Amino acid sequence: MAPPAGPYSGTTTLALVARASAFSFGLVYGTLKLKILKAKAKSHKKAEAKAHH
Repeated sequence: MAPPAGPYSGTTTLALVARASAFSFGLVYGTLKLKILKAKAKSHKKAEAKAHH
């Protein structure tokens, strides 16, 4: 095993894994949030259309 590179160097495997998983989580979260918002907007438009008729 390689010697520890120091807690703030950002080159340790743990730091890289943590950064990659945080990035992935952000992407997934953002995508889901967008989908939910779009679905809400769609159902809201449908409800408005029904109310007008």
